[in-house]
Amino acid sequence: MRKFIHNFMHCGLLGWLLEIGFTAFHSFRKRDFRLSGATSLWMFPIYGLAAFLAPVSRAMRNCNLICRGLVYTGIIFAGEFVTGKWLSRRELCPWDYGRSKWNLSNVIRLDYAPCWFAAGLLFEHLLRENDESLRPD
Repeated sequence: MRKFIHNFMHCGLLGWLLEIGFTAFHSFRKRDFRLSGATSLWMFPIYGLAAFLAPVSRAMRNCNLICRGLVYTGIIFAGEFVTGKWLSRRELCPWDYGRSKWNLSNVIRLDYAPCWFAAGLLFEHLLRENDESLRPD
C-alpha cells in the first residue's frame, strides 16, 4: 500500500506538470507569450490513478513499445471517460471538448491519442524507476 501511495503521488505530480506544460504550449500557439499553464485540483487524483498502470506494466514488461503505448492510451481514454462523465454529472468537470470534432461525449478527444500514448510511456517510466519488478527481463 505504501508503494501505491508513493506511485499515486508521483503520478499525480507528473500529470499536473504535463498538463501545465501542455496548456502553456497551447498559449504559445495562440501567440500568448505569457505561456500561462493551467490545471485543476481535480486533476491530481485523476492523474494519480496512473499508479494503477503498475500491474499492467508488469504484465507487459517484455512487450514492444508500440503495444505498451497503445494499451496505455486505451486505459487512459477509459479513465478520462469515466472520471469526465462522473465530474460532468456534478458540474465539476474542468474540461469540455464539445467544440472539437474529435470529441466523444465532450470528455474525450480522440486527436489527443498521441499525447496519451506518450504520457502512458512516461508514467510507465516513472513507475519502473520506483519498482524493479516492472523492468524488462
